Amino acid sequence: MDKLTHTIRDSRWKEIISQCQNRPAGMSAKQWIVENQISEKSYYYRLRKFRKEAYEHMNNPQDVLPVAKAKSEVSFTEIRIPEQKRPITDIMHETIKPTAIIKTATMTIALSNDISDGLLSIILREVSHA
Repeated sequence: MDKLTHTIRDSRWKEIISQCQNRPAGMSAKQWIVENQISEKSYYYRLRKFRKEAYEHMNNPQDVLPVAKAKSEVSFTEIRIPEQKRPITDIMHETIKPTAIIKTATMTIALSNDISDGLLSIILREVSHA
């Protein structure tokens, strides 16, 4: 068999092993293998093969990525954030210059000229019931 065929088979077996290892809680590997019609001998052969490859890869210093050398200079870049609508919490902390202020024993309401007639009517109705 050529290298491509081996690569494809290995990829498929890695997927099968991953699915078995992510099987539902309480289900044994043997049950999962039987339900998915996989040869138990082939499964454990491939599992052992991949574990051995991973172990060899882990212990081979040539395969390990080199440690990045620390840079001595610091650089910054500007990241532009697209303008978005401000959330209500930002508006609440914004300082406004009120045209009128309504005070009761329990609350203070500051009104500006930008308020609609309908909203002003609702606020006054609610304040009168407070």
